[in-house]
Amino acid sequence: MPPVFAHGALRLYLLAVLEQGPQHGYEIIRALTDRFGGTYSPSAGTVYPRLAKLQEEGLLETTMDGRRTIYSLTDAGRAELELRQNELKEVQANITSSVRRLADEIRNEVQDNMRTLRAELAASAETARTAARQAPAAPRSQPAGTGAPLQQAEFLLKQFRDELRVELRVQSAKNKLDENALAAFQAALDHATAAVKGAFKA
Repeated sequence: MPPVFAHGALRLYLLAVLEQGPQHGYEIIRALTDRFGGTYSPSAGTVYPRLAKLQEEGLLETTMDGRRTIYSLTDAGRAELELRQNELKEVQANITSSVRRLADEIRNEVQDNMRTLRAELAASAETARTAARQAPAAPRSQPAGTGAPLQQAEFLLKQFRDELRVELRVQSAKNKLDENALAAFQAALDHATAAVKGAFKA
């Protein structure tokens, strides 16, 4: 995959992020992640060395807030940012292009995964049908819930699970799989489980 930032672009963009006000490292990383719509998140190993370099150059200064290091622009940092506004506009335009490219790559990956899952489901369905045809007829004394009906129920359960896995991957790619979404997902699963158990009791 081509680099998200051209040489020196991240350095300049970090100055632009801090133009909004002092921030600690996690906030800076989060700001970059949000700018890319969740399609790219720089690692701490990418961001912190550049922040340290900017501090060495006198463009940033740091203060401590408990255990957190707060970064802010110095007058020299603001002056450099002002002088390089044209370069910053080019960086912004390149970021927009990178966001589109990364979104296309994620979309293609999700589509490929869905095609693979559909193929697996089709193969599983054929296997289940073949097993059902080949299974010997159950004697009248055989307990309910064994043989072909159980295989069909297990296939339906697997299909349900695979469809949910696709949906989870899509939502994760869209950066929508947060704590609230997980709580709602858990509640939906609990409701579905209760409904299935209730169906057997009916």
